[in-house]
Amino acid sequence: MKKLVISTFLLTLFCLGASAQTGSSFGIKGGLNYNANGDYFESIGDNAQNPDRNIGYHIGVFGKLGNKLYFRPELMYTSTKSDYQDDSFDMKKIDAPLLVGLKVIGPVSVFGGPSLQYILDTEFDGIDIDNVDDDFSIGLNFGIGLNLNKIGIDLRYERGFNDNEANFIGNNLGEGVVSRIDTRPDQLILSLSIAL
Repeated sequence: MKKLVISTFLLTLFCLGASAQTGSSFGIKGGLNYNANGDYFESIGDNAQNPDRNIGYHIGVFGKLGNKLYFRPELMYTSTKSDYQDDSFDMKKIDAPLLVGLKVIGPVSVFGGPSLQYILDTEFDGIDIDNVDDDFSIGLNFGIGLNLNKIGIDLRYERGFNDNEANFIGNNLGEGVVSRIDTRPDQLILSLSIAL
């Protein structure tokens, strides 16, 4: 399934790069994420801590097919961090949003669509977490964009659909101790893109 999704995405990007349709483009993008993953549940009494939001970053490529109504697939490397009182949770992942957009007024457009996510690495204050429930998950992106010739700026919100927890057990925190973090993204994303 993962290989099919990645192959389809790469083929789409290749076709977009070769396309000569009006409004179609291919380029690079990057920006900042204002992120908080889900609650951190401690083993003692399942007390939940809500995360403080932190700044992360993303960098990648995008393609765009169409003009007034368009399809915009993206492939990005994303790094996020969430603080839980004295501890912090870092996550690195590959995101592949598959967005459909509509120009509403001049250079302003709105867009939305699913985001495929693959978790590369997670760490909770020096503890490597190998047992995330599912490295592959799906989320939702929606937002607003401004395109001026080859430069674009967009602001979007991303939220994960499915519960996806990372557990730390036994020798990491002590005998019989099990704690968990919900790794679903909950973030605002500000991006700058340049069409090549």
